[in-house]
Amino acid sequence: MVGKYIIEDLLKIPVEVDIASEFRYRNPIINRNDLVIAISQSGETADTLAAVHLAKEKGANLAAICNVIGSSLAREAHGVIYTHAGPEIGVASTKAFTSQLVAIYVFALFLGKTTKRISLHDIEKITRELRRIPKYIEDIITDIEKNIKKESYKYFNYTNFLYLGRGINYPIALEGALKLKEISYIHAEGYPAGEMKHGPIALIDDNMPVVVIAPDGKINEKIMANIEEVKARDGIVISITTKGNKEIIIKSDSSFVIPKTMEILSPLLTIIPLQLLAYYIAVKRGCDVDQPRNLAKSVTVE
Repeated sequence: MVGKYIIEDLLKIPVEVDIASEFRYRNPIINRNDLVIAISQSGETADTLAAVHLAKEKGANLAAICNVIGSSLAREAHGVIYTHAGPEIGVASTKAFTSQLVAIYVFALFLGKTTKRISLHDIEKITRELRRIPKYIEDIITDIEKNIKKESYKYFNYTNFLYLGRGINYPIALEGALKLKEISYIHAEGYPAGEMKHGPIALIDDNMPVVVIAPDGKINEKIMANIEEVKARDGIVISITTKGNKEIIIKSDSSFVIPKTMEILSPLLTIIPLQLLAYYIAVKRGCDVDQPRNLAKSVTVE
């Protein structure tokens, strides 16, 4: 979903996002001029492989983003971008998720260069900032990990969380909620912040922590309005925002700051505090973070 925002924004090429497990059970409109990008950490995910077989039957070109060299997906694809994230031991993927995002950014820049849809100046500008991301992630861990651990003690007993994001950070709200569900067994739901008033707002009270992903960007004012709506209903606001954004920090019950970067690259940073928050809440609840119940590292059956 982040890739859709990136490619449509930078390249102006339409992108459709499909859930692999649903793809083969409808009649997807695919032709020989389409590129299907299959994403799998292990390269052995049954749903993804089944979707790939259908796409190939329909004549699509197939690219894979994968972490395991020589995996089934890598062999099926016409071309592979390996993420080289190293062995992923924990079931709930973290470094593989981040490296998959980076692969999509790099692929989008490559497409932009080869099709001349992105200027060389913009490619160089984004590439320079991409190279700074590892240092920014180190800074986040150094600066706020202890604070996240401390703040997690306030929230580990809650049974429901709502995650809100807008634009390119809406998918990060989904991923943050997924991490909390997977490893702490707390019910969590990711939602587009603009849709909150169309249903989820009914859930908000003083027992509902709301995690708001609010880095600096062109829709910052809209996110601020969402925070106000939550506070007006006695909701608890946990914000992920850019260092120096005092307005959001003041309005939040807990706030975790990230370094300033280009808005289009912000998902690479906003996800880190969410992963750490889920981790420390799960640890405080006594959960097995590496091997959550009922989950398998590679889903090899449908």
